[in-house]
Amino acid sequence: MEIQVNGQWREFPDGTTVEGVLEALGTAVRGVAVAVDGVVVRRGEWPEAVVRKGASVDILTAVQGG
Repeated sequence: MEIQVNGQWREFPDGTTVEGVLEALGTAVRGVAVAVDGVVVRRGEWPEAVVRKGASVDILTAVQGG
């Protein structure tokens, strides 16, 4: 199934979770926030939060500085 991640369409297996998306992309989980279809998914929910086909996933990385 296709999921849009940070504006780019990517292919993932059916039933992929938020955690699975991060693992597949090799994204570090520290300092990261994830939103699915504009709704932030809490870190504790990542392993069970299944991403549906066609969803938009935004992976945001915290940056220090001013």
